[in-house]
Amino acid sequence: MSYFRITLVRSAIGLPRRTTDVLKALGLKKRMAQVFHPVSPSVAGQIMKVKEIVSVQEEVRLERKPDPGYYIEKTSGAEWKEQRGY
Repeated sequence: MSYFRITLVRSAIGLPRRTTDVLKALGLKKRMAQVFHPVSPSVAGQIMKVKEIVSVQEEVRLERKPDPGYYIEKTSGAEWKEQRGY
């Protein structure tokens, strides 16, 4: 899946309310903050509204699958059968 990497390069101090609201909708609060959004026409339109103060790169990333934090060696039913000799 393709994503936009959006970085806020300039501060939003002194900009019109409309512009700061677009930055807030994109999730950018502080300077040099980065957010990732999937490529879509609505996000592209928001980027065009603030194109002077953000930098954008398009990235292709695979969906991340988190490590569950544990591994199952045997189920409890298999252990029970093993102990009973079945």
